[in-house]
Amino acid sequence: MAELRPIASSFVASGPSGVAVRDRLKHLTPADEKILRLVGEHMGALASRDLKARCADGLEHSADAWAVRKRELTPLSSSRWAGALTKATHDQWALARRGQAAHIQNLEAGVKTVAHRLSLPLAAKASRHAGGGYRSKREWHAKTRRLHLLEDRLNRARADRDAGRVRVVRGGKRLLNTRHHLAKAQLTEAQWRKRWEAERWFLAADGESGKRFGNETIHVTGDGELSIKLPAPLAHLANSKHGRYVVTGKVAFAHRGTQWADRIAANQAVAYRIHYDVPRGRWYLTASWQRPLVQTVPLKAALAGGVIGVDTNADHLAAWQLDTHGNPIGEPRRFSYDLSGAATHRDAQIRHALTRLITWAQRVGVKAIAIEDLDFTADKTREKHGRKRRFRQLISGMPTGKLRARIVSMAAEAGLAIVAVDPAYTSKWGAQHWQKPLTSTNRKTSRHDAASIAIGRRALGHPIRRRTAPPRDDQRDHRGHRTVQARPGNRGREETRPHYPGPRTRCAQPDHGAKAGDQRAQHRSRHAAEHGPWQQDSLPLSL
Repeated sequence: MAELRPIASSFVASGPSGVAVRDRLKHLTPADEKILRLVGEHMGALASRDLKARCADGLEHSADAWAVRKRELTPLSSSRWAGALTKATHDQWALARRGQAAHIQNLEAGVKTVAHRLSLPLAAKASRHAGGGYRSKREWHAKTRRLHLLEDRLNRARADRDAGRVRVVRGGKRLLNTRHHLAKAQLTEAQWRKRWEAERWFLAADGESGKRFGNETIHVTGDGELSIKLPAPLAHLANSKHGRYVVTGKVAFAHRGTQWADRIAANQAVAYRIHYDVPRGRWYLTASWQRPLVQTVPLKAALAGGVIGVDTNADHLAAWQLDTHGNPIGEPRRFSYDLSGAATHRDAQIRHALTRLITWAQRVGVKAIAIEDLDFTADKTREKHGRKRRFRQLISGMPTGKLRARIVSMAAEAGLAIVAVDPAYTSKWGAQHWQKPLTSTNRKTSRHDAASIAIGRRALGHPIRRRTAPPRDDQRDHRGHRTVQARPGNRGREETRPHYPGPRTRCAQPDHGAKAGDQRAQHRSRHAAEHGPWQQDSLPLSL
């Protein structure tokens, strides 16, 4: 047998640490939009300047350097604006460092794979955990050049990381590259320029606990009145006292509006961000705040009422309900989604699928959903899977990160626990042990449905296979009942099967046993021998 990798223990995923709600700013006057544009452009220019200074510091940055940058920005904006701007710059630089580390890890995996395959003879067979030799000399030569290219990229990435250099684009690298493909993106240069400028604006303010309505820079009252503290160079444009500009439109958060109102009434911190959607021509306000840390439910308590196993696929979620003993209940469910199109459409499709899944879980009374802890960071490269382009596209198309974040957040609001399980061999073993037994003339069980059962059984702590193997020294029940449906502490789980008289058992003659005189007394309660003459009935098939 091939060596199997160890299976990690299942755990209850932690709930979300923050909340974000958004509302559209309606009924804005041309003067309001002009002020928002001016503030966004001014603060965006300061953000670009500050990011450049932070990247120049590299690894030599310190708290003193941070304070110096903030003092330089304060006269050009305000103390609170400068604090929010420098914090956003620091977070962006840290995100670029994490992306750089992931890029280096990806390059190392590619170099290792290509070098191993080049060391093998041509057309050598692949193993379970590594690829084989290349098919021809031509492919071997091309992969040799590919190896040199990857090694050169890896050396440059390592040098940048050691020196503390990062590549950051305010506005997004994807939008920047769109400038060179305007025809493909169906954009004119003026349309692209509007998007580029809007993405580089900075209209965000961090919340402050104890301050009025939880934020002094971007102010939203309980009545929905929005006001902004203007930067110092734009203070002359204020229409209210203390250098503030009051926007005409009102704010009303439909989603989580009660939670938001409770926070601002208690003067708890609420962060705000104003964003302009250029294609739609709309302004939006996003409010966010941190949630208090809540201790996760113990795994045993979460699984007390059973679990729903969910298998994640590129176009649907396959789910099946299991009881506490690991037996599937009812029929399998499938929640489909379409991940083609824009990012907003894909995100909406995932939300709708998860909403249907959570609603079904609440209806059946289950308190936990088991899902695989998937991560394809190092498994979707062209070096690992070679010509399997469709398989690489399939892996890349699975929304693992977005699903993980969405389902944890939505399940926490519904009072459900998310149990993360190791994804090793769930599809293979599920199809091996569950697909055929659950397939009938009226139900066709797919491989994904069987995998959902394997995921649920692993979360419950049961083996994936339905029944343990018989003992090696005796293929009969010499050592007791071999079921794995009962827990180790249940009484009677080690007892042998009862020996009923009759030829079908092939273990005792009909005239043996304490109740051999009346076969019906074995299956009916309150039966008397005088009810009629004795006759041997056929034994039920359930024995």
